[in-house]
Amino acid sequence: MKTLLITGATSGIGKALALHAATQGYKIIACGRNEGVLEELATSPQITTKKFDLTSLEETRTALASVQFDIAVLNAGSCEYVDSDDFTTALFRRVFEINFFGMVHSVEALLPNLRPGNQLVIVDSMARLFPFTRSEAYGASKAAVHYFTQSLSVDLAPRHIHVQHVSPGFIDTPLTQKNDFAMPMKISAKQAAIAMLKGIEKKKQNLYFPVGFGWLMRFLHGLPTGIQQWLSKKMRQQQ
Repeated sequence: MKTLLITGATSGIGKALALHAATQGYKIIACGRNEGVLEELATSPQITTKKFDLTSLEETRTALASVQFDIAVLNAGSCEYVDSDDFTTALFRRVFEINFFGMVHSVEALLPNLRPGNQLVIVDSMARLFPFTRSEAYGASKAAVHYFTQSLSVDLAPRHIHVQHVSPGFIDTPLTQKNDFAMPMKISAKQAAIAMLKGIEKKKQNLYFPVGFGWLMRFLHGLPTGIQQWLSKKMRQQQ
């Protein structure tokens, strides 16, 4: 029976993955900040929990210092949109603290205990593939996560640690429920969890879901910058 550690397990994809993987026979270590949801998850005999704040390196080190696992899914994240009329560095710091540095804190805490055959699964976003309006902070943080993941994969290969990146599209979660714009090909958190676990088990290096939206976004990403900008401006006018 494999052990799956999940950060950001108290909401959205992380919670759905914890619940789904538990039904598939995995032992789950669910990590998050929401004590009420952690208590709910812990009612499953397959799930143990850890409460800590990923933006604190000290808390993260303490919580994960002696944890043993087979697969770690670094999923915690948040989103805030940028208003060009009220542009603040503080917003960018908040987004990067959880999306990027929270993930880096997790890697630092887990690295000493990594064994050959372990998997690190790091979640970014398809938002990194296209210059969406008001997404300067979120998209930039996820682009940073993606580059970090790709480079880390190279450096951990000699230790036989398999590093995967996951790029979700629009998933029905508390975060996306705040959006006031169209979200094409949106899927449920449960559908996302099923797709993610399948990709993890197959050790896919690059995992995109929904699949159709992944193909579309990668096509748009390959277009010349001028065309991408033109399309994004058209989308902005329609909002």
